[in-house]
Amino acid sequence: MDFSLTEAQRDLAGLAGRILGDWAERDGDQRTEPFDDPFDATLWEQLAQAGLLDAALPESVGGGGFGLLEQCSVLIELGRVAAPVPYLPSITGAASAIAEFGTGLHAERWALPVTRGQRTMAIALADEGDDPGFTARRAGGSWRVSGTQTAVLHGAHADAFACEVATDEGDALMLVDRGHSGLRVTGQHAVDGTGAALVELDEAEATDDALLGEPGSGAARWLRLRATVGLCALQLGIVSRALEMTGEYARKREQFGEVIGSFQAVRQRLAEAYLDVEAVRLTLWQAAWRLSEGLPADEEVATAKFWAAQAGHRVAHTAVHIHGGVGIDMDYPLHRYFVAAKRTEFALGGATAQLRALGTHLAEAPA
Repeated sequence: MDFSLTEAQRDLAGLAGRILGDWAERDGDQRTEPFDDPFDATLWEQLAQAGLLDAALPESVGGGGFGLLEQCSVLIELGRVAAPVPYLPSITGAASAIAEFGTGLHAERWALPVTRGQRTMAIALADEGDDPGFTARRAGGSWRVSGTQTAVLHGAHADAFACEVATDEGDALMLVDRGHSGLRVTGQHAVDGTGAALVELDEAEATDDALLGEPGSGAARWLRLRATVGLCALQLGIVSRALEMTGEYARKREQFGEVIGSFQAVRQRLAEAYLDVEAVRLTLWQAAWRLSEGLPADEEVATAKFWAAQAGHRVAHTAVHIHGGVGIDMDYPLHRYFVAAKRTEFALGGATAQLRALGTHLAEAPA
């Protein structure tokens, strides 16, 4: 296993960091309400113009020939500014699944408009351990899809959805445009204001062309693993920046004539938070590397998401506690990292769900 970053990872992270740093200084850190502008279309277009939406995708969808490792490097930078853009569901999720399981027609219709910054996509996946929210049955030469999925990340403003569906022939992924007559999308107020949605399908008709791969091909599981790793990368950016902000604050804030960073209890909490951040970093890259190499990674992904959830919870609360009252002041940017960490903690299954999944994998592994 090689933990060194590739040249492409460093270049993409550097480019993303410069663009997002400028955005945070100009707009991001001025956001005083987490529900303001859950999707920044201008920033999304800027990322597309810089080549960040297609660079880390396979060439089959017009990308630069890279993949998950490069996407994780971009996601870390997005997390560091809690950027309100749907890179995870659109690029790491839907577009990557289309590149892996779709056809040229899928790429032209759904993926290419996303990589050009013209559209966005969301992924409607059940949490780890839960059954798919949608079911599909054959009806003549097409499918009828029904069901519900709540809290779909960035679903409120998505132009299309990649939905995990259960069929008699196995789980599958189906692509559904927002304008479909059988689709209803209702915006939901999530804690981080990223435009979550309740997605409902009522006997929605879908042809075989809407499927990514055949039912039972493993496309849904493939997408879940990569989306989960993407969440871990996002969480790494969130908690690492929150820790940096907290360390900077602890070096400046004075109480009883001393900076609070000199207090033993504060130093201990900062040290524990540092260990948590490094645990997220280590387990993220282990899981991402195995997936990128085509190796079995169910246990590694569950481990990474457990740390992203558990450490995310602890670091977010440590950051707020050390900041004191300013930590929950809406005029100070830390609140955006707190709510982003909490949303990422539970997306696609929290710590308990990941421990159950890990236990199942270990129990079923041959001795």
